[in-house]
Amino acid sequence: MKITIPQQAANIIKTLSSHGFEAYVVGGCVRDSILGKTPSDWDITTSARPQQVKALFPRTIDTGIQHGTVTIMMGKTGYEVTTYRIDGTYEDHRRPTEVTFTSSLKEDLMRRDFTINAMAYNDTQGLVDLFGGEKDLNARIIRCVGNPMERFNEDALRMLRAVRFAGQLNFTIEKETWYAMKACHPLLKDVSAERIQMELLKLLISNHPETLKEAYLTGLTGVFLPEFDRMMDTPQNNPHHVYSVGEHTLHALESVPPNPVLRLTMLLHDMGKPQTRSTDEEGIDHFYRHNEVSASMSRQILKRLKFDNRTIQMVTTLIAHHDIRFQDPLGSGKRHVRKVMHSVGENLFPYLLDVMEADICAQSDFMRLKKLSILKETRQACREIIDAGDCLSLKDLKINGNQLKALGIREGKVIGAILNTLLSFVLENPECNEYETLKEMALKILRELP
Repeated sequence: MKITIPQQAANIIKTLSSHGFEAYVVGGCVRDSILGKTPSDWDITTSARPQQVKALFPRTIDTGIQHGTVTIMMGKTGYEVTTYRIDGTYEDHRRPTEVTFTSSLKEDLMRRDFTINAMAYNDTQGLVDLFGGEKDLNARIIRCVGNPMERFNEDALRMLRAVRFAGQLNFTIEKETWYAMKACHPLLKDVSAERIQMELLKLLISNHPETLKEAYLTGLTGVFLPEFDRMMDTPQNNPHHVYSVGEHTLHALESVPPNPVLRLTMLLHDMGKPQTRSTDEEGIDHFYRHNEVSASMSRQILKRLKFDNRTIQMVTTLIAHHDIRFQDPLGSGKRHVRKVMHSVGENLFPYLLDVMEADICAQSDFMRLKKLSILKETRQACREIIDAGDCLSLKDLKINGNQLKALGIREGKVIGAILNTLLSFVLENPECNEYETLKEMALKILRELP
């Protein structure tokens, strides 16, 4: 197995070796290289101690020197170089209380999470694969190094990482590793929301976000996303559906582009269905106002998982509007399209259509072609509205607050009310977005005020 190491990383290894130290590229970059992928980072492991590394290179950063990691700057690129180490006891299922440096590459590789991440390489020794990582790559298996119960007790996040790697690589989790996850899943409660968020997002934007089901089956979602478990247990006895709420969600995730906002929206868009489910006399399930409840629940879930405010706002806006129905979008229904574009935002509206399409594709065949046809017409109507320069927000109105003041309207609340009334009218009648027309309307509104 020959791996092409970037010249700068090769120079670091050569420098360390020329001074009597061992050095290898290690971990994900070796895994990705064997898979024929281009690694995003090249991490290096070495027998040299941090201070010895620092002494050999002119530009270094102490990024994690207490754990043996020094970043060597080669031009504008940084390479993390970490001393072989043995992790001490893990008292919180997250991080070792201490690390001990070692001169043994084997001992360093033994502490790593999965066999596919526990391989090292340099041009002199070739591939160092002590735990069958290359074999597991060929078999498309995620397997822990050594005893999986011990690995998960050391760092509980490794369980979610196993699911994430399975989704990214389209691999299967090896049986003993899977059952250890099922046994150890309560330990995930000790992991910070920030670390869970990072792994969840990587899984969601992978090629196989539906692998989230493995997190459900092993109990992991019950710890960090119990709302999803309730969705998996909620049937949808309705002609428009063929899956439970949870299974529908997994299929919807597959049907939307791998954009973080879109994938989060599809994960959360039906969160409110379990608590809004009702069944009529004919045995048909209904989920009235589930979009509103889902948006509210999603806001709390995203806050709990420490997502940023912008992401939360975008996702909850899409969820709140995802169940809107468009009719005759290229005819009289274009008024409705403009109103929704105003409510959602012109930039976010194409995302809403992507969400709606994924939602339809994860439903039953009932009326699917008609739904998709209407959605196609809505996309066309959106393009025509934008091309025509139709007014979609207050900033697009051909009259503004200062111009209303010039007409003698001074009260701030009155100005706001008049502008919003004019906007509502223009959304219905885009051809009326002209200053003179709007001025006359504003004066008429003012005269009619009590």
